Parts: sequence; structure tokens; C-alpha cells
Amino acid sequence: MVLGAALIAVLAFTTPWSPSPVPPGGRTPVAVSPDFTPQQLARENRFHRELRPWQYGNILIGLALTLALGLTPFGARIIELVARPFGGGWAWQAGLGALALGLIGQAASVPFAMRGEVILRRYGLSTQTWGSWWVDTAKAWAIAAVLGSVAVLVFFAVVRAAPRWWWAWVAAGGAVLVFALSFAYPVLFEPIFNKFTPMADTSLRADLIALADRDGVPVKEVLVADASRRTTALNAYVSGFGVSRRIVVYDTLLRDAPAAEVKLVVAHELGHAKRGDVLYGTAIGALGVAAGVCLLYLLLGWAPLLRQAAVTDLRDPRSLALLLAIVSVIGLVAMPVQNLISRRIEARADANALKLTGDPATFIQMQRRLSVQNLSDLDPNPFVYAVFSSHPTGPERIAQARDYAKRESVKVP
Repeated sequence: MVLGAALIAVLAFTTPWSPSPVPPGGRTPVAVSPDFTPQQLARENRFHRELRPWQYGNILIGLALTLALGLTPFGARIIELVARPFGGGWAWQAGLGALALGLIGQAASVPFAMRGEVILRRYGLSTQTWGSWWVDTAKAWAIAAVLGSVAVLVFFAVVRAAPRWWWAWVAAGGAVLVFALSFAYPVLFEPIFNKFTPMADTSLRADLIALADRDGVPVKEVLVADASRRTTALNAYVSGFGVSRRIVVYDTLLRDAPAAEVKLVVAHELGHAKRGDVLYGTAIGALGVAAGVCLLYLLLGWAPLLRQAAVTDLRDPRSLALLLAIVSVIGLVAMPVQNLISRRIEARADANALKLTGDPATFIQMQRRLSVQNLSDLDPNPFVYAVFSSHPTGPERIAQARDYAKRESVKVP
């Protein structure tokens, strides 16, 4: 209860609910038609109508499978069977059980992911071959399998060593793990999927470094990712913190957008770095993990729930399937809150980009380009927007730029 209350308080008082002041005359209405043609709107609507059934199907099948394994004896039976050839000890059950359940989930999701890849190619968003797609899929699963198996082994070791106080140790360890992964991910894992090279020493790079200096953000390196080997989407991002923090620009953005728009995309990313959004998100994640572990402790001590999974004690690694089912439900319930906060943080980064560059006209051109080329949802269903959208829509971001122009008394683009 204390951790949950702390998490709610932190979110309530630190989330930028109003990232920019209201301009004279009120905010600009959010509308699609002034900036996007009917043909552009129709194309992205067709794209999402084709893609979303497979995305949602993947989520629903994955959740149904996880619940079926966790709330019936089937999950416990699978864990028992895969460990039996190795003697059936608790460590074998934990490690091999995690691998087996992960492989079952991956196998169930592959048909949906493959169909999604077909649709991405049809609309020109994917440049991958099936060979490279399978390699990336295998890499992602291997990383998740190794990290997941180690985490599960450590979890059950702690539970067995401290059956009454495991929740305190796991909550603290989970929080530390979130920080460690956030720090290590850009250095250890991102290079597995992309090749990163320092941006060439050009006038654009000099302008980006100068932009960072004006924003008070120390930038040691700006990297270019070879995103074109798998996508035509335009993007840039910031990841890590401390010495592992990096600003990464897609090579597609450098290829397809003028320098002024690249600067604005990077100015948005500098907004994240300036506000410490990666560190903030990591801290919120760590607090959320700690609170979630305490909730797990309460749920996994409920005898009727354990009986559903055909286990009597959490120290039994066969309870892993039940554990994963509960974690999946918690994650799904938390998704709308996570995305709400993400949208506000992204809007604040947009406000930083506008303030830093003072160029709302180019900002609007950039948002049009990103929305059209990435086939972003311009007018999403309210439920889809609330649950699944981590960023404001293109029209929302364009309206924010026009609000900035009105506040600064410059010509409204």
C-alpha cells in the first residue's frame, strides 16, 4: 500500500499534465483536414484496419494462452515434464520451465507477427527479407530467454531461502535490475539489432552539437543507426543515462528529411535528455516493479488461486505459470496509465523543441512528413488512443505548434 501510494503520488505530481501554457484565445482545435489530404487519411486508415486485427489477436491469444497455462494444471505439468529428464530438481524446473513457457508463447505469436510483417511490406514500411526477419526474431527471443531464465532462477532461489520475506528482497532487486538494464541496454543490446556509427563531421552535426549546448544538454556523441536495413520509417531517440546516454538518428531520417527537420527531431530528443526522461521513466519503472512484487506476494498467498494452478506453495517452481499469468494481467491493466504519462512527456519534449528552435513552421512540416511516411494514426478511436498510443497524434502535435506561434506572437503556420 505504501509503495502503491508513493507511485500514485509521484505520477500525480511529476507528470507534465499541461506541457505548455494556453495561448491567447484558447488552444488550437485538433483537426486532421487542414494538414492532411483525404487520400493520406484513407491510406493510413486502410493500413491500420489491416494491421490491427493481427496486433490485437496477438495480444488476446497471448493473454488467453498465459491464463490457460497459469490458471490450470497444464502449466505446472509442462514445467514438471521438461525438468524430469534432468532429475526434476527445483532449479531445473525454474530454468527449463521459463524456457519452455517462453517458447510456447513465442510460437503462438509468430503467425500474427508474420502476417503483420506482410502488411508492413505491402505498405512500404518494411525493407526486411524473411531471412533477416527470422534472425531478428531469434535474437530477441534468445535475449529474453536468457535474461528471463536467470531472473526466474534467482526469484525462486530467494523465495526458497526467505519464504516469509522474499517480497522485500525481490522488490529491491527488481528495482535495481530495472536501473541496470536501462543503463546497459544501449551499450549491450542495441548493437545486436543495429549498427551504430558516429554522425559524419558535417555542418549538420556541428549544428546539432550547438543545439545541445544551447539547451544545456551535454552530448558526447550523436549516432546514426542503419534503420534502413529493416524499415523506411523516420525516427530518432534517446536511450540510456549517464555515460551510456546517446542520441540516435535513423539513417532514413537523414536521407529523406531536410536538415531543418532533422534538427527539430533532435531538439525533441534533447528535451528528453534535458528533463532526464530516461532516468525518470526508469525510476518510475523501478517503483512500479517494487509495488507489483508486493501485490504478487498478496495474490500468490491466496490458497484458491494456488489450487487453480495445482500447486500448494510458491516455493514450488511449478507455480511459474501462475506467476506469469498474474504479471501479464497486471501489465495489461497498467498499459493505459503508462501510455497516458508517455503522451504527456512526449508533448513536453515537443514544447522543448519549439522553444529551442523557435520554428513552428518547420515543426509542422516535420510532423506532416513523419505522420505520412510512418503511416501514423491521424484520428484514432478513443479507446485505441487511450490504451495503445504512447505518443500524441500528428494533428495534436501540429496544434501544439500553432499554440506556440500564437503565444510568441509569430505568424501562425
